[in-house]
This record gives sequence, structure tokens and C-alpha cells, in this order.
Amino acid sequence: MSDLTAAIETLPQLVNSNAWLVHRGRFVSLDILIELSEVSFLVAIEHGHIVALDRGALLMRPWRFAIRGSEEGWRRFWQPMPPPGYHDLLALTKLAGFRIEGDLHPFMANLLYFKAVLEAPRSVPQ
Repeated sequence: MSDLTAAIETLPQLVNSNAWLVHRGRFVSLDILIELSEVSFLVAIEHGHIVALDRGALLMRPWRFAIRGSEEGWRRFWQPMPPPGYHDLLALTKLAGFRIEGDLHPFMANLLYFKAVLEAPRSVPQ
């Protein structure tokens, strides 16, 4: 699990250093919840930049939508060349038992941004 935690903790650097990705998310300002099995991360995004990433007990912390998945699912998703069914966030909901919950409007309206953000750890050696 520590390698997955390290991967998600690289998100601020990976996203904020990618000018194209920040530009794509320039209209995105919200908090999202990402769960890797039992470990939760609250990601605060402002105008496409990740401004905070908090780990741990997040009771009573608001978020717009959550992406929840198993440790194995995230591990496969973040491989440099994921196997079929683990290559895309929406495919994960069909084959890997991932759940996307909450207010799905900002997720769908900015789908390519969120896909690129969550695929960013693929570039980090595991």
C-alpha cells in the first residue's frame, strides 16, 4: 500500500507542473475524495491546480464527488500499460468494482481533466 500512497501523494507535483493539464482544468475548483481501499485522500483543486491533498480520517469534510476503489484496482490502473478494463476510470466501474458517487455533474463536465489527473501517477516508476 505504501507504493500506492506514494503514487497519489505525487499528484500535486505531477498536475501542477503540467501547464496543459492545469489549463484544461482552469474552470475546476472543488474538493474530491479518492479512496484506495480503506485509505482516504481529500484533494482540493482550485482553477486546475491541486492546492491540498489531505490523508486520513476525513469525517465531516465536504467533497463534491468520490472515487472509491480497491488497492489492486488502483495498482493495475497506475501501471504504465494497464490491462484491458483497468485503462480507464469508467471501465474501472464496470470490471474492477470502483464506485463514483456524489455530484457527478462536475466530474462528467470535466471528464478529460479528471481522467488525466488520475492517470498522472502512471509516469512514476513503481
